[in-house]
Amino acid sequence: MHLILLNDVLHKMTFLSLQNGLNTLSSKGYLSRKEAHWHLLKKFLGLVHKFKLPVFLVDTASEDLTYIFTFFPHTLFILTTAALLDAAAERGLELLEIHGKDSRLNSMDDLTAKEIPLHFLFRFNSHLVHVVVLYERSGKYLWHGPLRLKGSTDRTFTPFAKLDFGHHAGAYDRPELILTTLDGLDVRIPKNYTRFLHEHSSSRFLECRCREAKAFYQVLLLNLTYTSTEAMDFRMRAKSLLHLASKVLSVLGVPFWLSSGTCLGWFRQCNIIPYSKDVDLGIWIKDYRHDFTQAFQKDGLPLKHKFGKVEDSDVVWNGGTQLMELNVRVPCETEDYGMANYGPNWNVPVKTWDWKTSPFNVQENGVWPVREWDDVIQVY
Repeated sequence: MHLILLNDVLHKMTFLSLQNGLNTLSSKGYLSRKEAHWHLLKKFLGLVHKFKLPVFLVDTASEDLTYIFTFFPHTLFILTTAALLDAAAERGLELLEIHGKDSRLNSMDDLTAKEIPLHFLFRFNSHLVHVVVLYERSGKYLWHGPLRLKGSTDRTFTPFAKLDFGHHAGAYDRPELILTTLDGLDVRIPKNYTRFLHEHSSSRFLECRCREAKAFYQVLLLNLTYTSTEAMDFRMRAKSLLHLASKVLSVLGVPFWLSSGTCLGWFRQCNIIPYSKDVDLGIWIKDYRHDFTQAFQKDGLPLKHKFGKVEDSDVVWNGGTQLMELNVRVPCETEDYGMANYGPNWNVPVKTWDWKTSPFNVQENGVWPVREWDDVIQVY
C-alpha cells in the first residue's frame, strides 16, 4: 500500500426526503415534496457557491434521491470546516458529522489514530443532505470510508439504513463533467452518466489486510524467495503486466477480477507472490468479445492457450481493492474464495503448484471426447 499527499477531496451530497406522499401548496404556504426538495437544493447550492465548491449532480430513478458531488482542496476543507458549519446554521441546516480512521495509513503502522471526515449529514425540516467525502488514493482513484455510528451518535437523525452510501467503503474513477441546467439550476453531471451508475454497482472497497501481511513477512524475513533480486524483478514485471491488462480490458469495457494466486497474494501478503510465475485474472463469459484476443495481441500479449466451453454459473461475488497502486476487483468473500481454492492451509506458502491438480477444489470431471479436442484444447 502507498500513501500520497492529497490535492483534492470529493464530496457527495445525497438528498433524501423522509416524507411519504405530497405536501400540497395550501393557503398556509405548504410546499409540495418536489418544491420543498427544489428549495433545499437551491439553499444548499447557495452554501457551496459561497465557498466556491464546484458541484456535479448524479440523479437516479428515485423521486426522493438526488446525488451531488463537489471538489475542493483538502487544505481548504480543513481550514473552513468551522465556517462551513456556521454558514449552514445560518441557513437553518442541522448537521451531523461522522469521522473515522484514515485507512490510507494502515500500511504505515500509524499510532496517532488519526481520524478524518467521512460523512456529513445536513438536515432541513424533513429533508436530508448526505455528504460523503471521497479522497484520492495513490492509484489516482477516489475512495470513501464507511458510515459507522459511534455510541454518542444521534440515531434518530435519519433512517441510516436507507442511505445508499456508507454501508461499505467505496471507490470510483474520477469522472469527466459537463454543464447542464436542472429546473433552472446550473449543475454539472458526469459526461459518461451510464458508466458512473454502473461503477456504483460494484464500488464496494476492501482494504488490504496490512497487519496480517506484516506478520506473514516477519516469519519469512530471511527467506530469499521473497527478498531476492529475482523476486523483486518478478513483482515489477507482474505489476507492469497487471497495469497493461487493466488498460486493455478498460478500453474494451470488460470488468475483471484478481483470480487464483494473484488474488491469494493480495489477500495473504498485500503483494504479488514472487514465485507464482504469472498473473491470474477472471472475467465473465457474458463480457467476452470476439476482438478480445486481438486487443491483447495489439499490446504485445499474444494468446497462448485456449481451453473449454462456455458454462453458466449462479454465484456472483463482486468488490474492489487496491494492488500495486491499481484499483482492481476481487471476490468480496475473499477468504471463502481462498479456502475453496487452497484449503484451510491457504496461509502456508506452497512453491510447487500445478494448476490442473494442486487446487483444493479440483476434482476429475471426465474426459473430453476425442472429436472435440480441436475445439476445447487449443495451443497457439
